[in-house]
Amino acid sequence: MRRSEINAAIRDAERILRDAGVHLPPFAGLTPADWAAQGADLEGARRPGLGWDVTDFGLGRFARVGLTLVTLRNGQLAPAPDGPPDKPYAEKLLLIGDGQRTPMHAHVRKTEDIIHRGGVGRLVLELRSSAAPAEPRGEPLTVWTDGRARTLAPAERLVLHAGESVTLVPGCYHAFWAEGGTVVAGEVSSVNDDATDNVFVEPIGRFADVDEDEAPYRLLVSDYAALRPAGAEEGTP
Repeated sequence: MRRSEINAAIRDAERILRDAGVHLPPFAGLTPADWAAQGADLEGARRPGLGWDVTDFGLGRFARVGLTLVTLRNGQLAPAPDGPPDKPYAEKLLLIGDGQRTPMHAHVRKTEDIIHRGGVGRLVLELRSSAAPAEPRGEPLTVWTDGRARTLAPAERLVLHAGESVTLVPGCYHAFWAEGGTVVAGEVSSVNDDATDNVFVEPIGRFADVDEDEAPYRLLVSDYAALRPAGAEEGTP
């Protein structure tokens, strides 16, 4: 995925959120120069992976298969003694373009609520049990939506309108996309670990391979590995 595409996606997301009256934390507005200058002061954002994430899942078709996210808060599976306070939860905002799909996947540990926060489109989910994730469901599946149990018929898709949500438990395979316009979605979950907790049905990657055709506008959480805390020696993570 070209860095220019990533930059454009983040600028679009910032505009959409600004027009909707949504304010992001200060770290979401930092430039690469800010990250380089502020060093150790940003470790509380770097370690749990707070910030921007734009991915095409390594497929090179971002408009059709992709997602723009910003992680607002998150804990860590193994918190450092000198790091931020331990949190058993995470929160994200997701910007989903009309027809833009996130591929079928499940989580090993994470329980999450997917919430339709706003936008003109509908949020559509395809759900499958862990028993046969690669095949269409052959039996009803019950999920919880806003405190109520809802049983979906085989092959029935769950449609969420603004304000509605669904709870997804570990092992529940899910794909989702927007229909009828862009959707601003939310995710509230247990601790998020995108490096180890995503299981995709297809052999794809969680993060984009970036072609640096221009300078970054904002850093991605996947860029943080190249950062070193202020005062750290070469080779220190």
